[in-house]
Amino acid sequence: MGIAEVVGVVLFVAVVLLAYFAWRRIRLLRAGGVHVALRSRLDVSGRGWHLGVGHYRGDTFVWSRVLSLRTGPDRVIDRDGFEIDDRREPTASETYAMPTGAVVLKCSGAKGESVEIAMGPDALTGFLSWLESAPPGRSIPWAS
Repeated sequence: MGIAEVVGVVLFVAVVLLAYFAWRRIRLLRAGGVHVALRSRLDVSGRGWHLGVGHYRGDTFVWSRVLSLRTGPDRVIDRDGFEIDDRREPTASETYAMPTGAVVLKCSGAKGESVEIAMGPDALTGFLSWLESAPPGRSIPWAS
């Protein structure tokens, strides 16, 4: 196999992967998804953000990375015990990985895990509504 053939195979694989990622993102967004950036390792450097698409499924918010080969969600957030600890504007070093006009929410879950979620104003309104809504008789901590 010559060098030209190897380069051709590598380029073909790269094009197929890019097409898959584009198709996956469009499919997730058409299914009612919203643009959400998420990071689970909190640090002050502003690194570690991953772009993705979030969906509401009853009492869970599922998040899928845009650049992932996984077929299912990468993160599942359960509404029960999920609280917003802080709200802030993104720093200059973080804006590269977030939707336009994003607000960053520092949150904690029932199992003690911390996560930061960044979303635009429209998606934030929907997320807060979902978080604050609950079936009758169930108490929800103040979300905003």
